[in-house]
Amino acid sequence: MIDREKIEAAVRLMLEGLGEDINREGLVGTPDRIARMCEEIYGGTDEEVAVHLSKTFPASGNEIVLEKDIALYSMCEHHLLPFYGKAHVAYVPDGRVVGLSKLARTVDAFARRPQIQEQLTAQIADALMTYLKPKGSMVVIEAEHMCMTMRGIRKPGAQTMTYVCRGAFKEDPALCERVFSMIR
Repeated sequence: MIDREKIEAAVRLMLEGLGEDINREGLVGTPDRIARMCEEIYGGTDEEVAVHLSKTFPASGNEIVLEKDIALYSMCEHHLLPFYGKAHVAYVPDGRVVGLSKLARTVDAFARRPQIQEQLTAQIADALMTYLKPKGSMVVIEAEHMCMTMRGIRKPGAQTMTYVCRGAFKEDPALCERVFSMIR
């Protein structure tokens, strides 16, 4: 549960720590704006992923279902700076499928938390296995991290790619290759 009062107090302290006048016209509303922003970008901390993946439909004859290029925005838990990019979510149904928008909602639910990309990738794949119960799942994420772009090493455009395979994808590398070719 997000505590707006604590966030507002923390933002005031941070601004004072930066040497700013928190009563300056441009900063007066900043603590409130940041608290409201936190409700939006960290809203996944209170979201139950099972809700998105619990309603399934019968479907037979599907080898791979792939929803690709799902835009994602998250916050690095190490620096509280954004990382953003796209997720590609694949699964091999075991007689049941989920609505396509539910895959994007699942990505959003996990991305809207303080997070690292490696963990985000695994959480999505594991949620599919737990709630959808497919024969296998595979998640690929490509993202640019602002902690690499605007601080530290300062390398804009560097992309981090992660992927996780579960079930049939882990057992059969040819399935993974098929997903990679579908993504390209």
